[in-house]
Amino acid sequence: MTYRTWLPTLALALAGLTAHPSAAGATANPSPSSGVSSVEWKSCPAYSDEVIRSLGVTEERVPAFRTLMKRLECGTVSVPLNHRDPGGRKIDIAVTRLAATDEAHRLGATAVLPGGPGNSGYLDPILRAALRNEEMAKLNERYDIIGFDPRGVGYSAKVACPITPGGPEEPGTLTKEAARKMYDAQVAANQKCGGSDPAFLGQLTTESVAKDLDLVRTALGERTLNLLGFSWGTYLGMVYRSLFPEHTGRAFLDSTAPPWTRLDEHMKDSAEAAERNFGRMAAWLARRDETYGLGATARRVREEVAKLVRAYDKSPKTYTDVQRPIDGAAVADLARRNSTEWVRAGKALAELRTATGTTAPPTVKELLGAPMMGTPVPGAPEMLNMTMNLAVACNEDSSRAGLDAAWRDYQQLVKRHPATGRSWGVGVMCAGWPLPVQQATLKRSSGSLVLAGHLYEFMSVYDWTLQTRRAIGGTVYTVADDVHVSTTRVPECAADVVRYFETGRIDRGCAGIGIPS
Repeated sequence: MTYRTWLPTLALALAGLTAHPSAAGATANPSPSSGVSSVEWKSCPAYSDEVIRSLGVTEERVPAFRTLMKRLECGTVSVPLNHRDPGGRKIDIAVTRLAATDEAHRLGATAVLPGGPGNSGYLDPILRAALRNEEMAKLNERYDIIGFDPRGVGYSAKVACPITPGGPEEPGTLTKEAARKMYDAQVAANQKCGGSDPAFLGQLTTESVAKDLDLVRTALGERTLNLLGFSWGTYLGMVYRSLFPEHTGRAFLDSTAPPWTRLDEHMKDSAEAAERNFGRMAAWLARRDETYGLGATARRVREEVAKLVRAYDKSPKTYTDVQRPIDGAAVADLARRNSTEWVRAGKALAELRTATGTTAPPTVKELLGAPMMGTPVPGAPEMLNMTMNLAVACNEDSSRAGLDAAWRDYQQLVKRHPATGRSWGVGVMCAGWPLPVQQATLKRSSGSLVLAGHLYEFMSVYDWTLQTRRAIGGTVYTVADDVHVSTTRVPECAADVVRYFETGRIDRGCAGIGIPS
């Protein structure tokens, strides 16, 4: 989950598309007399090459992206803003479909459930499936791939808070006085945001999105939806399956969320996992002491990095070419990077040991110099909506800790996790949120479910996968890496995912992304 924390037009703008035959039963578009919304198909957005590259598409794959866009169908589905008042105000949900290429052997439709909360899923049929790698592209042979922007995001109906929640943390050692200022700023911002459009913001919940998705299923004429969920999308998948077990086909959920929604527990578990994974990074750096000079044993590396955290908190540095002050939180941020960044993070940590001058060392600038949120490319789709992120997280957070509890938790976290703990800050994200707590009820069902957990990652802690299995059932698929939602990015693992959707069978796991050699 985010929680802190991710085309040239030619759609088939047809009012009534011929239904696809399905192995699970024929589908049909709802008739006008059924009272159920249908998809209003329209032309897809047109994107420049610059926008396409900003989506993470490499230069050589831009033509392939454009080819897939010619196949993509784009539309909207009307849903109630408040599902308890189906006759009331309606909002539009933006939907996309990449039809199966092997029509004769089509098995159904698989909906991609995006992360966040607040991430866009509009282009996921292309970005997370057909264009990801050759193995994932095979999913589109026998399945329609369905993408959508959840309510509050992208091309779907949304609102924006009048101000950005929170305030900047003062560099250096965090004091309770500074934490109080942050807390008060967050309370004021949350009250202003939550009060700006409570009718809409109060309906930004995982359960509301799940009910939207079921209306999308109906509008598409599908008797069941198969689910491919990532990060927060795994929780959405759990909620959808709990609400609509009879309409849920096969479900593969990658980087499984916990079966609860307390942000204080979320931070505690994630912080513990981050420090634990730093032990792997420290051992890796120790084996390369000639390169990094941080220590010849994992223990020595741990001590050196903890020392750096304390030193930069005591004397933060401000560089002319880096927007962010380099303090203990910045050092700890480097220490909690996953294995895909160990090479650069190790270099940056080594540079900080001897840094002098007014400009940042090169790797420090590379990793810490970019703004937290880059300037959007003109014409690019919204890929993350922070109002949606805040509203869903806080609408569902039953902890909403006060300052004293949050400060106590922070002090314990820093003490227990000397290398990475400082990177988390004080957990006051939902302080003062004025709308009532709304939590979904998860239920066990007999449907096919695979829960993919990554052994060493901290964004979705592996133990959460085991907790979720105990709560709702399913089969655990273990990925032996520390990289969030990496399963479909690794061809060998992606092949298992596609095979599961085709056959219903799955192995016990895969190696995932390996550590740098």
